[in-house]
Amino acid sequence: MKASRIAAIGIVAAAGLWIASGHFLPHESAQSKASVRSDAAPKKPFRVAVIDAQVVDHARKLVLAGRTEADRRVTVAARSGGVLTELRVRRGTRIAAGEIIAVLSDDARKAQVAQAESLVIQRRTELDAKRKLIVSGAVPKLELVNLEAQLAAAEATLASAQAELERSFVRAPFSGIVNDVTVEVGGASLPMMGREIATLVSLDPMLAVVEVSERRLGGLRQGDTAEVKLITGEKLTGKIRFVAKTATQNTRTYRVEVELPNADGAIPDGISAEVAIPVKATPAVRVPRSALTIASSGDVGVRTVGDDNTVAFSRVTLLEDDQSYMWITGVRDGARVIVQGQDFVREGQTVDAVPAAEITATVK
Repeated sequence: MKASRIAAIGIVAAAGLWIASGHFLPHESAQSKASVRSDAAPKKPFRVAVIDAQVVDHARKLVLAGRTEADRRVTVAARSGGVLTELRVRRGTRIAAGEIIAVLSDDARKAQVAQAESLVIQRRTELDAKRKLIVSGAVPKLELVNLEAQLAAAEATLASAQAELERSFVRAPFSGIVNDVTVEVGGASLPMMGREIATLVSLDPMLAVVEVSERRLGGLRQGDTAEVKLITGEKLTGKIRFVAKTATQNTRTYRVEVELPNADGAIPDGISAEVAIPVKATPAVRVPRSALTIASSGDVGVRTVGDDNTVAFSRVTLLEDDQSYMWITGVRDGARVIVQGQDFVREGQTVDAVPAAEITATVK
């Protein structure tokens, strides 16, 4: 028993000495080892892919959303009394200028024309009969003036009667398509004076109408070519016919009209359209869409690499957005623009800049 106790005490003492040695004897920590390794092997610069910026004159396009609009639209109304006795059109009818749309009741208009014609014949005959007597001196010359005035009054009465008769025929003011008919043939209980009969639209030419902000108005001129893409997928080419000089009161935008040929009437009125208008060429740089980044200040731009491989930020202005590329200004010619890794570096950081073509070839 005495020997076992002595052995136990010895073991406890040895363990205590081993634990205490960690506090009194010098040793090398894991942190110091990592520090030594870090000093021995310096950290490599972060690798980024760059492209050389090339400034070229880019003929950009101003792309705007708009709609198609009929060149002319009018509501045809009756200009005389009576009732509607004949309607010669319906919705969708193509009609030429001057064609009859509707006919109103006669209401003795033909009789008034016949009476006026008879009076003109009478006055002219009297004037011809007495002209010889006036020339011979048998009748005073003053009578000639009186007879000529009576003939002129009779002719004016005839013209008025003929105009009133013509008003019983409602005619198309221009060639187009009947878009709507608002009346039907009825009896005497349907007075027609001033009543709307039909709506007529002219679809040739068709207009593509857009609203342009004051900042984008510069450079748009009448006669310039514009490309129009309809929501149906059809692509057309037209010319700018009108650029407003006065802004719309509510939106402060300016109306621009592009004239499109539409002889067959295939382009409907009022559908959505995208209008692309080429504007004056501007020096710009083409970069991938992914190259754009946002600085801590909130500015949109690209990160570049200087001659000393230091990262810098360039604030840019977007000119045009293609499917995979962006046209921008604000980058000098020959600058090395970071196109891969730009979101993992910061201004002032030293990087390993590698041409993007080399990285692409390595991946392949």
